[in-house]
Amino acid sequence: MPRENGPLSVVSLPPVWESPDWRTAASYEHQLSEHRGREIRLRKVLARGQALLSEKDELIRQQEILSQECHHRLLNNLQMIVSLLSLQSRSEENAEAAARLSVAANRVAAITGLHRHLQSLDATPTVEFKNYLNELCRDHSTMSMSEQRPDQQIVVEGSEARLPTRIGIPLSLIANELVTNAIKHGRGRITVKFEPQPGERYALSVCNDGSALPEGFDPAACTGLGMNLVSALAQQIGGELRIDRGDQNQGTRFTVLFSA
Repeated sequence: MPRENGPLSVVSLPPVWESPDWRTAASYEHQLSEHRGREIRLRKVLARGQALLSEKDELIRQQEILSQECHHRLLNNLQMIVSLLSLQSRSEENAEAAARLSVAANRVAAITGLHRHLQSLDATPTVEFKNYLNELCRDHSTMSMSEQRPDQQIVVEGSEARLPTRIGIPLSLIANELVTNAIKHGRGRITVKFEPQPGERYALSVCNDGSALPEGFDPAACTGLGMNLVSALAQQIGGELRIDRGDQNQGTRFTVLFSA
């Protein structure tokens, strides 16, 4: 079948020099100049940022130096208090007053040891408590030997756990009081235990081989500062103080149950 010849449509193309891809040397130079300007501005911004970072690093370094200096002075002051209390207890003629001064020196020494332990952890908000217990009991063992109590042996058992310092500090004072009390009234082996309990709880216990406490002993009715301090600190961390017989129904065991 013959095809009908119709009018042909003509598409007009722009000249080559009107193509959008075509540019002059002047336009290239203009764009290059803009890029160079942006590069200069970016380099200035980067230089200012680096200067601010350097200034910030210097401030952090100065703060770390000041913090270390404050910790150092605090430890020195605490150690001086321990030395003064110990010296006063040795020169005190009244035996009861001398014993009270010695106990006070031990309490301050416990705080000093915990601060030193926390500083060694680079001021972290938690404390490896069993590791601290080892240090505390080692210090007490040294003091027992110096006081000619070779029959006493302090053993730390349990597992490691990281506790918030808000709990670790009161608990360290509790441990110090209980160990001091066990050394004073107990004999033979003193067992310090720190272990986890069901329900995300922990138990700190101190047991000695001395004589057992009488039935119905109420720590709240005690007038001694040490037991009152233990009870108050246990309440401070939301803990519960329990007193019972030790293993094989020997001696006395003090236990503080708490949640971390």
